[in-house]
Amino acid sequence: MKRTGYLHDTRYLLHDTGPYHPEMADRLTAVYNGIKDAGLLDRLTLIPAVRADPKWVETVHDPGYIRRFEEVCLSGNRTFDYPDNQMCIDTYETAYLAAGGILEAARRIMAGELDNAFCAVRPPGHHAEPNQAMGFCYFNNVAVAARYLQVEHAIQRVGIIDFDVHHGNGTQHIFETDPTVFYYSIHQHPSFAFPGTGREFEEGTAAGKGYTKNSLVLPGQGDDIYKQLIQRDLLPAFERFKPEVIIASTGFDGHRDDDMSDINLSTEGYSWIMETIMNLGNRYAAGRVISVLEGGYCLERLGELAANHVRILLNG
Repeated sequence: MKRTGYLHDTRYLLHDTGPYHPEMADRLTAVYNGIKDAGLLDRLTLIPAVRADPKWVETVHDPGYIRRFEEVCLSGNRTFDYPDNQMCIDTYETAYLAAGGILEAARRIMAGELDNAFCAVRPPGHHAEPNQAMGFCYFNNVAVAARYLQVEHAIQRVGIIDFDVHHGNGTQHIFETDPTVFYYSIHQHPSFAFPGTGREFEEGTAAGKGYTKNSLVLPGQGDDIYKQLIQRDLLPAFERFKPEVIIASTGFDGHRDDDMSDINLSTEGYSWIMETIMNLGNRYAAGRVISVLEGGYCLERLGELAANHVRILLNG
């Protein structure tokens, strides 16, 4: 059995998006209850959130953007940059706790205290651009973690696997000129016209050309096409790149019961995706896999999906 960390902190619930918003605090409650009801909590190492040092957030976000985020949040404004970015006065600090908790999980893995981790955080991060909040996201959590691993722990090659049903435009843009981070995304396209990025011809630019790969899934498709595309696109890419740490942008919103997409992934399909990621982690990254929650909005399915996800991390 692997030593698996579980980043869980009730302070993540303080980020209040208001009534009827899909990215609600109940998501994390559903995740926690699913893991607890499956009898897995005692097998996990609970990780409390730690506030990120601003220097790490500034490795991917402009300081002026961070100040603007703080000012707008503390002013009591309920939206930031786009109407769907709903927030409250606690959102700024919660975003720092989300990024910092993931860094603490990464630190423990690099120190040999843990083998892998599941970081159940909010707000999510993969849509956040260097200078703009977008798609419920304020700080790009996985990008901050990648830079932290490189600077603090001398990791030379970070592999990011994004299987949220929406393309992680922010993560791709942050690293698109960087050959030390490979960004792979499999997502629905078209997907409610959001975010509209992540086409197959987007492969990175300048020195980063060839270090971005997007697999597009048409509405209505599910397990079979995900398996086909991941085997065709991701596996050979990581065989060449050989990441030293893998960060997964984990979105459960491609499940057939989730209203945020038209994709028909089954619960078993999600398990296959995570088993494949774990196999890649064992092959290339000494098992060092950091899973970070992004989307997933069907409360009736989140607990089951999270429990299966954690069980795979534990089994290695």
